[in-house]
Order: sequence, then C-alpha cells, then structure tokens
Amino acid sequence: MEAIISAAVAAIAGLAALTTRINNRITDLDHRVDGVELRIAENYVPRSELAVEMAKIENHMIRIEQKIDQLTISRS
Repeated sequence: MEAIISAAVAAIAGLAALTTRINNRITDLDHRVDGVELRIAENYVPRSELAVEMAKIENHMIRIEQKIDQLTISRS
C-alpha cells in the first residue's frame, strides 16, 4: 500500500513540475510575442503619412527627371 501511495505522490509531483515548466515556457513565449508586437507598433507608419511622404518623393523625382530632360535637350 505504501508503494502505491509513494508512486501516486511521485506521479502527482512529476505532473505538477511538468505543468509548471510548460506554463513557464508559455509565459516566456507570450512575453516574446508582446515584444515583437511592441516593436511592430513602434515602427508602424499610418497609410496617410506614407502617402504624403511618397508624394514628396515622387515630386522630387519629377523635378529631377525634368532637369535631366532639359540637360539632354540642350546638348542635342
């Protein structure tokens, strides 16, 4: 009878240790995912801001293109 009780206590202790270890790993993974989400949120650019910046870049590119065209035409 003592052997059965000892085995049961050992099995319960083993399951408790395993459960604790799994929960710790899940918690660690949760913290890592939170960190990734935070980095994504910090680096996120709203679409409206991106559109404004892209318009600025496009305007600069058009001006450069026009200057190149003027240089090409004047040398011809």
